[in-house]
Amino acid sequence: MIPYDQMTREDLLKEKESLVSAYKKYEKMELSLNMARGKPSVEQLDLSMGMLAPISHDEVIDVDSGMDVRNYGVLEGLEGAKKLLASMVSCDPNSVIVCGNSSLNVMYDQIARGFSFGYLGEKPWSKLKKVKWLCPVPGYDRHFSITEHFGFEMIPIPMNSDGPDMDLVEEYVKDDSVKGIWCVPKYSNPEGIVYSEEVVKRFANLKPAAKDFRIFWDNAYAVHYLYDEIEKQDQIPDILLECKKAGNPNLVFEFMSTSKISFSGSGISGVASSPENKKDIISSMTVQTIGYDKVNQLRHIKFFKDAAGIREHMKKHAKILRPKFLCVINTLERDLSGKNVGTWNNPNGGYFITFRTIPNVASKVVSMCFALGVTLTGAGAPFPYGQDPKDSVIRIAPSFPTLEELQTAMDVFTLCVRLATIDEILKK
Repeated sequence: MIPYDQMTREDLLKEKESLVSAYKKYEKMELSLNMARGKPSVEQLDLSMGMLAPISHDEVIDVDSGMDVRNYGVLEGLEGAKKLLASMVSCDPNSVIVCGNSSLNVMYDQIARGFSFGYLGEKPWSKLKKVKWLCPVPGYDRHFSITEHFGFEMIPIPMNSDGPDMDLVEEYVKDDSVKGIWCVPKYSNPEGIVYSEEVVKRFANLKPAAKDFRIFWDNAYAVHYLYDEIEKQDQIPDILLECKKAGNPNLVFEFMSTSKISFSGSGISGVASSPENKKDIISSMTVQTIGYDKVNQLRHIKFFKDAAGIREHMKKHAKILRPKFLCVINTLERDLSGKNVGTWNNPNGGYFITFRTIPNVASKVVSMCFALGVTLTGAGAPFPYGQDPKDSVIRIAPSFPTLEELQTAMDVFTLCVRLATIDEILKK
């Protein structure tokens, strides 16, 4: 097989003619397939239907606090819910505050607290001339949307195979206007990277110039394994413990969620941090709410019970997701291997696969797919301000479509990659 970039112009035009013919056939099919977001499928959501079983009158009294979960109170959340969330990220349950259904909401609130009131007596960010935020790329578009919303200057940090470029991170935090960094340490969105032990420890040992610098450690994918055998292999150190050992107990906020474990719209989420940070958060929360949904917390406690229950449940998710990830990888290998049209990762967990085109092609691929009825995440989405400097990264989200729909969508995708790549080469 001759790679596209080594073909003669005449051969490329012949190849394009054949691909255009296939493209026109898809135009007539009027497809409507969506791979834009990492939404659980109906089959995955059905796994948690047992959680909706009625709660008896005898069960509404929390065994730890002795209170009626239907009433106000227990601002930090039920002890059983703390233990459940802590077990997912391997942290101390005493460090956890249980919140509502969305960890993204909790992250937004934490940014808003720093912006409006400051952390631990530091000046609110709204009173500063400039606030900068470090953004590992490619990364989670909704993270970037939050910091853009608050007007922060976002600084891209390249990702290596074991996490963010720590040399750059350590250099940037010498600037006291740099106030934080987004991190997805386990099966990162969108590349599926797992931070190495060295990277985690370097984060814990950061010496930022700003006393109110915080690591936003979004560990929502901590238990999202695709393969049972890699669970132990992909363990990472407890960032809270590492920060404490390094003398930086207040450096990190760790976030967790069951949104893609139970129900996306009605899971439970939490934030874990040092005692001092927890006290600071709760002082603000007492004004914001009288307490989150403890009935929903009880549902999760009853259904999952403990870490073993979570683990067994995640095996069921993996059984559904694994064939979809393999469908994507196998189609990419079948249609694109040896053509030098792009590269892709094969993650052990999480919700996404990242495809990298040659420069200046990703946007065109996304547009061509959309024209055929296949919706992908916007080409620039994994970068601050939606601007991919190389226009080469595409996030593939295989979870929501059926396997049959996914195969059709991937057939369209690889066709569009080949066509767009040929067009780009022919420009030269």
